[in-house]
Amino acid sequence: MKPGIHPAYRPVVFRDSAANHAFLTRSTATSDKTVEWEDGNTYPVIDVEISSASHPFYTGTQRVLDTAGRVERFQRRYGRRER
Repeated sequence: MKPGIHPAYRPVVFRDSAANHAFLTRSTATSDKTVEWEDGNTYPVIDVEISSASHPFYTGTQRVLDTAGRVERFQRRYGRRER
C-alpha cells in the first residue's frame, strides 16, 4: 500500500435513530459529532436511519409478497402475446 493516501481507519459509533440502538465498529467514515461510549472514551458518531436493529429483514417483521398472484393477474389483464 502506498503511504499517506488511505483514509484513517478508526473506531466509530453508528447510532440507529429508528431503534435507539448504537454500536461501536471500525470505519473510515468521519463526523464532527462525538459521543462518550460505555468504555469512557469519546468516539465520532454517525447517525443512520436504519440498521440491523430496525430493518424488517433482520427483525423478522418482513412481509411476504404474493408474486405468483401478481404474475397471474398481469397475464389475465394483458394476455400472452402470440408470435
